[in-house]
Amino acid sequence: MTRRDILLSSLAAVPAPSGRKVRLGGPVFQKPEDPRELAREHRKLGYGAAYCPVVKSGDTARLRAIEAGFAAEDVVLAEVGVWVNLLEADAAKRKVNIQKVTDGLVVADETGTRCCVDIVGSYNPKYWDGPDPRNVTQACFDAAVENARAIIDAVKPKRAKFSYEMMGWTVPDSPDSYLKLIRAVDRKGFGVHIDVCNIISSPARFYNNAAVIRECFQKLGQWILSCHAKDLEWVKEMNLHFLEVVPGRGGIDYRAYLEAVAGLPQGAPLMLEHLKTAEEYAEGAAYIRKTGAAAGLSFA
Repeated sequence: MTRRDILLSSLAAVPAPSGRKVRLGGPVFQKPEDPRELAREHRKLGYGAAYCPVVKSGDTARLRAIEAGFAAEDVVLAEVGVWVNLLEADAAKRKVNIQKVTDGLVVADETGTRCCVDIVGSYNPKYWDGPDPRNVTQACFDAAVENARAIIDAVKPKRAKFSYEMMGWTVPDSPDSYLKLIRAVDRKGFGVHIDVCNIISSPARFYNNAAVIRECFQKLGQWILSCHAKDLEWVKEMNLHFLEVVPGRGGIDYRAYLEAVAGLPQGAPLMLEHLKTAEEYAEGAAYIRKTGAAAGLSFA
């Protein structure tokens, strides 16, 4: 299917919008230096949300320009992603990584971005995001709490919050795990980042993912800051293998996901990620818009 076919199919007859809106966002492939022009590139793709552009925490003029430029085009800055290992075994490297995330939270707060997000990290000696038996221990949970507190206390954010992305092989790996983490961190500057696909780790969760989605939003809704959008295909092998694919090509119940996002009183951007080409992003966005429109939702 060509991009034109995808876009035309997304305009098929659908119910009238209910007034509930979703802010869909994703990467852009044209990246002008001027922040307002960059925000306009997002609008050209129909996006009402964006990943915060890369900027240093001390570059005050650039930080202000980013906030003003995206606000002028009504594009919400969803998240500052800082993907480093906060459980790095080497103490000096771990300190550097914690500082990188701290700087990311400063950027989020200064630009009005909803959150700064990282994963809890891993004790795996070879891969910063790899499996390790220590990732599912109380020691890992305690380290996640300590790191979150240190980052938040160093910044004392006024607008943005710090959050951990949900993962299938470490905390938080479920709504209840996230609730436990929220209570333990005990900081107003801590919030929730939702990535439903990351916690689909069993046949029961895969086939009942609509229930998993609803549980996440029912239990965590008041703290949700930003969400990721992708899909999962079950690849036939002797053991479980869920492959990330373009939204619409897999088994995630996007009607349930979109209705849950649209039901948040504070709103939360839904951000496409991990796709390879502009065409794949266009296909995923078109599917999400068509699914949302069929549910009576609209997009900001």
